[in-house]
Amino acid sequence: MSTDQTVHINPYSDDFPTKRAILGKDMPMRLDCGVELSSFPIAYQTYGTLNEDKSNAILITHALTGDQFAADTNPVTGKPGWWTTMIGPGKPIDTDRYFIIASNVLGGCMGSAGPAAINPETGKVWGLDFPVITISDMVRAQALLMDELGIEKLFSVIGGSMGGMQALEWAAAYPERVFSCCPIASSSYHRAQNIAFYEVGRQAIMADPDWCMGRYHEEGKRPRSGLGVARMAAHITYMSEAALTQKFGRRLQDREAVTFGFEADFQIESYLRYQGSTFVERFDANSYLYVTRAMDYFDLAKTHGNGKLAKAFQGTDIRFCVVSFSSDWHYLPEDSREIVRGLTGAAADVSYVDVVSDKGHDAFLLEEPEFTNVLGGFLEGSARRRGLISQ
Repeated sequence: MSTDQTVHINPYSDDFPTKRAILGKDMPMRLDCGVELSSFPIAYQTYGTLNEDKSNAILITHALTGDQFAADTNPVTGKPGWWTTMIGPGKPIDTDRYFIIASNVLGGCMGSAGPAAINPETGKVWGLDFPVITISDMVRAQALLMDELGIEKLFSVIGGSMGGMQALEWAAAYPERVFSCCPIASSSYHRAQNIAFYEVGRQAIMADPDWCMGRYHEEGKRPRSGLGVARMAAHITYMSEAALTQKFGRRLQDREAVTFGFEADFQIESYLRYQGSTFVERFDANSYLYVTRAMDYFDLAKTHGNGKLAKAFQGTDIRFCVVSFSSDWHYLPEDSREIVRGLTGAAADVSYVDVVSDKGHDAFLLEEPEFTNVLGGFLEGSARRRGLISQ
C-alpha cells in the first residue's frame, strides 16, 4: 500500500475494518486524573474461537507503536500484523486452541478513544482536551471490554514492552480475572533514561510548527518532522549496538564516498529517516505524547504495593513467565529480574528466562527460536494445568 493511500484512511470512520465496543454506557469509567469517560470506543480484533465455557481467551497487549492488528493485515499500512511470528494455527499462541483478543489501547489512534478521536461533546477532534491517561486506565478499559465480551477470567495476558506493563497491571489490579501472565522485555516502572528518551520525542513533536499547540487536525496540518524525529530517537533504543553494527556498521548509502554535506551518507541515517517518514503515516502525534506519558507514570509498586513490588502481587494465584533479552538496553534484563524478585517475594508461581540474543529490545517481535519455545512451552503447561488440554 502506498504512502498516498495511507494518508486518507481514517481509523475512526464507520467503514474502517475493525471491531468496536462502546464502553462506559451505563456507568462512566473514572480515570486516574479524575476525569470520567462515558460511551467511549475501544477498537479490537479477535482470532480463533471462544470455547463454550469461555476459558481459552488470551489478551494480547501491544507496545507503544502497536495496535489491535496483531495477526492480520494492517489496513493502514497494508503490512502483516506485528506478531504473526507468534499468533496463528500451530504457532505458540495457537488460534486452533485459543481465542485471542487484541485491542488498541485507550489513548491510541487506531479506533480507540484518544486525542485523535472525536469529542462527542464538541463534535471536534479531542486533541489536548483528551484527559491524560495511565497504564491503569488502559487496563480498566480492557477489563470493561472483557465484560462486554462476557469473559470473566482470561486464560492468559501476554505483552511485550508497554504491553508487558499492561500485563503486570492486569495481574496486580485484577488477579481474580487472570490465570497466567507473561510480561516480555518490560519493567515495573520507567527508569530515568526511559523518561529522558521519551521526553526528547515529546519535545521534538511540540517544537514542530505544524503541531499548532496540539490543534493540527483543526488546522489541516500534521507535525511530520517532529513525530519523525521522535520515532527515530525511540527506534535507536529498540536495537542493540551489535545489531546496528551488523546491519549497518559505517557502510555508505548508495554512494562510494561521503558528500561533505548533510544528506544521508550512512546507511543507518537512511534507515532512521525511513523509519521516521513511514511512522508518521500510521500514528498520531498527540497519541505519541499521551501514550509515552502513560508509560512514564507507570510505577506498579507505588500504585499497588505501597512502594513494595511484592505487596502488589501478594496472595496471587496467577502463573507467571517473565522474559527478557540479554542485549535489551531499553528495558534491561535487570528490570525483569526485579519483577521476578517481587513475584518471588509474594510466593508467586513464576519462571524466568533471559533469552540470549543480539537483537536488542525488538527481539520479541522478531524470529527468535528460544523465545518461541519458551512462550509455547509456558502456554502449553498453563493449558494443561487449566484443563484446556488433557494431561
